[in-house]
Amino acid sequence: MRENRKINELRKIEIIPNFSPNAEGSCLIKCGETHVLCNASVDEKLPRWLKGQDQGWITAEYGMLPRSTQERMVRESKLGKQNGRTQEIQRLIGRSLRSIVDLHSMKNYQVLIDCDVLQADGGTRTASITGAFIALKICIQKLISQKKIKYDPIIENLAAISCGVIQNQTYLDLDYSEDQGAEVDANFVITESGKLVEIQMTSEEKLCSEDNFNRMLSMAKIGISQLIKLQKESISI
Repeated sequence: MRENRKINELRKIEIIPNFSPNAEGSCLIKCGETHVLCNASVDEKLPRWLKGQDQGWITAEYGMLPRSTQERMVRESKLGKQNGRTQEIQRLIGRSLRSIVDLHSMKNYQVLIDCDVLQADGGTRTASITGAFIALKICIQKLISQKKIKYDPIIENLAAISCGVIQNQTYLDLDYSEDQGAEVDANFVITESGKLVEIQMTSEEKLCSEDNFNRMLSMAKIGISQLIKLQKESISI
């Protein structure tokens, strides 16, 4: 297991900003063999329940393409509904992005983030959040340049990363095989200043000790700082 990567080392990360020419903001993010295309689109129509509340909105949709996995997946559109995992992940992406945005400065604008998994090898939700932030940032910069909003509503960067416990040893940035064999797996969404946005953790075989949790959290914060550095370098902010 993990012959070419240390237990506290990220997979090879590649970020290609402005990947989709038609989107207001976009990026293709590659985290090892997990590849996610993130597109941000502007809509001047707010959800009906937000009208009159003097703010904007950010929401997300998530999906896995049929051959993002070894065996072809059936399109959810063909099934006529999204499964619970898809709904949970897209809500997580939306919550994460809204946590670091002043929505009142986006009055009358909604940004929709589409995260499409082209290739999956573990960590698709964390890669989606990290890439979605870049797509959102590019989109916001465009709105400012067009004088549609006055200032940048983004308070600070954020990213997401997975950690796990395998044979009582903590690992950073699990791929699919590691995730399948983990006794504990966790996803951390953390801001640049170290604030915790959300933690999702599951004990598959053994309960997580406080020591292992603290080791995962420390490891995640280091990984997040590296991801945010890459985010900034990718779009020169």
